[in-house]
Amino acid sequence: MNVRKLARTLPLIALAIYFLFLAASPALAQSDTKPAQPAADETNLDTQLYLIVGSNQESETSPLPAVLGPVVKHLHETLSFKSYRLAATLINRVKNEGRLSLRWVGGPLALGTVSTTPSFGEFKVDSVKLVTDNNGRIAVRMQNFSFGGRIPIQTSSAVAANPPAAPVFNYESTGLNTDISMREGEPVVVGTLNIGPSGDAIILVVSAKRTPQ
Repeated sequence: MNVRKLARTLPLIALAIYFLFLAASPALAQSDTKPAQPAADETNLDTQLYLIVGSNQESETSPLPAVLGPVVKHLHETLSFKSYRLAATLINRVKNEGRLSLRWVGGPLALGTVSTTPSFGEFKVDSVKLVTDNNGRIAVRMQNFSFGGRIPIQTSSAVAANPPAAPVFNYESTGLNTDISMREGEPVVVGTLNIGPSGDAIILVVSAKRTPQ
């Protein structure tokens, strides 16, 4: 009797094991599947750094870019300089959450400096990142914004047998470090830096916006 009963039970056990295997197969297949990787962020941003020189000396003024209109209006309301001129515009592209670093040689920044005496500049940002502000609008955050410059300052005139005597220049360093955030596409004043005994100053203005796809 036991042998006959066992013979009838074995097919049922085998059938049960088969159905258990079928039920487990989808779970095994799912565990072998790797989770989908998020798409890489390929967003780029165009950054603009404007170097504006404010001066109390009388000089010929040239029109500033229209995009700087609100900034210049604010400068006239808050600072006492007689004139403003655009000394340099630096345009660069950086990937979202990327870093930016550049150095350059430019013309003299202080008025009255001979055109053959260059100035040296350096601009670095550790991270340029798109964020959302408290009002739900897109903003741009710049982590460790750093600007440095070496400005030629005339200290004396060299002794010469026949006039005119050649001017003597020493290079003075100036710079600024900060963290800032701004609305996308709107220029903001980062800071002002004195550039010599004349009272002239460099006014740093920066903006950034997403590059059109």
